[in-house]
Amino acid sequence: MEGYSDIFEKVKNASRGLVSLSDDRRSGVLRSLADAVDNAHDDLLSANRRDLDRMGEENLLYDRLKLTSERLKSIAYDIRHVAGLTSPVGDVIEKRTLPNGLCLRRVMVPFGVVGVIYEARPNVTFDVFSLCFKSGNACLLKGGADAIESNSAIISLIHGVLSAEGIDTSVVELLPSTHDATAALLNAVGYVDVCIPRGGRRLIDFVRDNARVPVIETGAGVVSAYFDKDADVEIGCDIIANAKTRRVSVCNALDTLLIHRSRLSDLPALCSRLAENNVEIYADPEAFEVLAGKYPNAILMKAGKDTYSTEWMDYKMGVRTVDNLDVAIWHIARYGSGHSECIITENESTADRFQREVDASCIYVNAPTSFTDGAQFGLGAEIGISTQKLGPRGPMGLREICTYRYLINGHGQTRP
Repeated sequence: MEGYSDIFEKVKNASRGLVSLSDDRRSGVLRSLADAVDNAHDDLLSANRRDLDRMGEENLLYDRLKLTSERLKSIAYDIRHVAGLTSPVGDVIEKRTLPNGLCLRRVMVPFGVVGVIYEARPNVTFDVFSLCFKSGNACLLKGGADAIESNSAIISLIHGVLSAEGIDTSVVELLPSTHDATAALLNAVGYVDVCIPRGGRRLIDFVRDNARVPVIETGAGVVSAYFDKDADVEIGCDIIANAKTRRVSVCNALDTLLIHRSRLSDLPALCSRLAENNVEIYADPEAFEVLAGKYPNAILMKAGKDTYSTEWMDYKMGVRTVDNLDVAIWHIARYGSGHSECIITENESTADRFQREVDASCIYVNAPTSFTDGAQFGLGAEIGISTQKLGPRGPMGLREICTYRYLINGHGQTRP
């Protein structure tokens, strides 16, 4: 932590000052930030272009790194949405009077300082700051080297707004994109209240295995959709195409299609729109045989040993034939990451069983996994999508980055 303690101390001190800001004041600052984003497209896109030029379009993370005017407009919209939400800080979760007359309240409060380690996702810088600031948390951000120009420009913009509003700019700080900074953040006991990694499995495992501060795991997504024997083909076509091709680089994108053996004849139709997007399919022997000659040969391959455990983040997808719902549930338990799973079926009892027995943070019936997103869930934005079971689970918004404390009021009672 050597060399970073001064930064950590400033952020910790700034977090205490946030508590005294009213919810209206915090909302006003966020609206000013949204306006600043609208007026800074040229500067932000220029910084982002420098990052993109270093990375190259062939990189799987290129789409995640890329900012556009449309994406910046969406970011500004999300910031305004967060500003319009009611902060959970101060909410009384529970209130009761004990037999001895003590009045006990359980009240929502911010964590304090939230550390976030993330890869080539400059939009995360805006999302994390917006949600943390609205909920009264300061944040320490450690982005990847791929996005250093973009993140630096974003933090400069945020600091400019905070300074103009008379607020300590240390409520958000961007650490260098170095391994030393990562190590310091993971060991910032007494300064950082919780650390949240956002990225692939390798990053998440590293943070979990090396952190001395509390960690909330947000998930790599190995996502499956099961096309049941009672599924509707038209609905299936829409869901599979949207889940796979809407945006292939995100964690809620479809990685594996499971299909009931009795519906194999529908597989070419289900995959027809994938062919239009040049999605490479890696199929088991039965699915491969059905697709041969009906799906472009150049992008039809046989499944390998790692096909069903891969988070593709690309125009690639696995296909596996299953005998029944039991096998589909087993497959998801074996290969899934606890992120998002989907069933396509018109059988209500089958759908109910799928939602009861599949172990994931978000489980869909006749809807694509692309909806797993904080903004889509009405949270304004998200810190990440938690795949763990202790604490928050699924998309994490304002309430998920708060904890609670007990407030006890008495009138001279003493304990016997």
